[in-house]
Amino acid sequence: GELVRDKKIEGIADLLELTNREGIRIEIPLKMGANSNVVLNTLFKYTTLQSSFAINNVALVKGRPRTLSLKAMIQNFVEFRHEVVVRRTKFELEKALRRAHILEGLLKAIDVIDEIVAIIRHSKSVDDAKAELMATFGFTDIQATAIVEMRLRQLTGLEKERLQAEFDELEKFIARCRQILSSEAEQLAIVKQESSEMKAKYSDPRRTEITLSADEFNPEDFYPDEDVVITISHMGYIKRTPLAEFRTQSRGGVGKKASSTRDEDFIEHIYVANMHSVMLFFTDKGVRYCKKVYELPEGTRTSKGRAVQNLLSIDSEDKIRTYLNIPLPKNADADAERYVILVTKRGVIKKTDLADYTNSRSFNKGIIAINIREGDELLDALLTDGSHEIMIAARKGRCCRFDESELRSLGRGSSGVRGINIDEDDEVIGAISLDPAAEDAAQRTVLVVSENGFGKRTAPEEYRKTARGAKGVRTINITDKTGPLVAIKSVTEDNDLMIINKSGLTIRMAVKDIRVAGRATQGVKLIAIREGDSIAAVCPVAGAEDSPEESENTSEENVE
Repeated sequence: GELVRDKKIEGIADLLELTNREGIRIEIPLKMGANSNVVLNTLFKYTTLQSSFAINNVALVKGRPRTLSLKAMIQNFVEFRHEVVVRRTKFELEKALRRAHILEGLLKAIDVIDEIVAIIRHSKSVDDAKAELMATFGFTDIQATAIVEMRLRQLTGLEKERLQAEFDELEKFIARCRQILSSEAEQLAIVKQESSEMKAKYSDPRRTEITLSADEFNPEDFYPDEDVVITISHMGYIKRTPLAEFRTQSRGGVGKKASSTRDEDFIEHIYVANMHSVMLFFTDKGVRYCKKVYELPEGTRTSKGRAVQNLLSIDSEDKIRTYLNIPLPKNADADAERYVILVTKRGVIKKTDLADYTNSRSFNKGIIAINIREGDELLDALLTDGSHEIMIAARKGRCCRFDESELRSLGRGSSGVRGINIDEDDEVIGAISLDPAAEDAAQRTVLVVSENGFGKRTAPEEYRKTARGAKGVRTINITDKTGPLVAIKSVTEDNDLMIINKSGLTIRMAVKDIRVAGRATQGVKLIAIREGDSIAAVCPVAGAEDSPEESENTSEENVE
């Protein structure tokens, strides 16, 4: 109970003591969405539900006593067996070479046996006979000794055939030994084969289980490596939903219900992330929080979700504004040359090393990400490698494009510098980064969407580069019909686009259905907006393989 209250063990709804005369029984109901395997392994780790018994596993390694783990013990045994195979093969090769050398001399002697017999008969001693044989026929001392000691029965034809067969077999054996000594893979294969033979001959059923230790337990193993849709409502409710629940619709469709929200609430943010990723949450006030994606509450497409304040312990006067999806690091230097770029509503921009935000010591608590100036709010966050191009768009339809190299890396506590120059009655609506070195750089276009559901794609080259802090160039022709700009995204034709409005309706469409147009145009209608409704969020996602779902309205309106 204390562990549950202290949140060391999460996902438990209640503890039921059901022990009776038949035995001990404790029932633990779980909260909705909790993973039973994760809860069980957490109980193993923090309670006496599972007990461990240690052993002093000491063995002699190269003549010295060492305490070995199971892995180290197996590794040392394999190395020992490997050494045995090599030394044994060398010994057998040397022995075979000596025997083959003698056989070669005997076979040669049988072919000239009359001359050899004559030399032996006329020699005064064994040493004289050996010396004469070596001088006449080129035998070595070892071969000459074997010939002198040869018995008369070895002169028969059958004996010669036996010696020749033995010599042929030795040549094959010598070739095999040399092959083994020249290949470590062959040596290890022999170790494996001999171990299998030993197991088949002497093994008995295992009496213990080898299981994952609770201390080494990795929760990610219990969650599939798949993408999910993360939604956050205006009132701060969050959930993750499998991406497969959202099917593709045609451009101009009305959409389908994405979340059950209160009348005064609506979906404000929609993102796509991998289950094994780390999410960095950034609030309006510039505070950073961390969560693994699988730690977020799971919900259906129409469920409300869970309050972010309860999940992250956010201040009641603050709210989540944006996030970054950070893949799990594969090595200690994974965060090297990666940066977080933060953009505020008043056009302030700041670049900081990613490692400053993913430090393990501050992973589970909120830390200052940027010093927000009075009257300003954090708006967007980007992940870059230091060589990207940055584009910042404002509500009145202007966009500033400049090189990331114009930004120097600043500490977490700094305020940043001016990214775009906007009017007092204007504000930034979003920012994107473009990687010129990316494989899909040539296929990327800049997508902009207006409040009343109009949108278009434009080639990045049409946006003239300006200096950081400039007013920028026009990105869309703003009219009463289109409404102000609400989103700017970087997309390819392989993407789908998810658009969600304030009433909670969502539509998913193929980006390739949105035509490429110039900067000064209004674009085409992407979603049919009902009276009193407007666009709340826009998010590009990986393209779906299934066919587009029939929509209620597939009309197209293209306004130049």
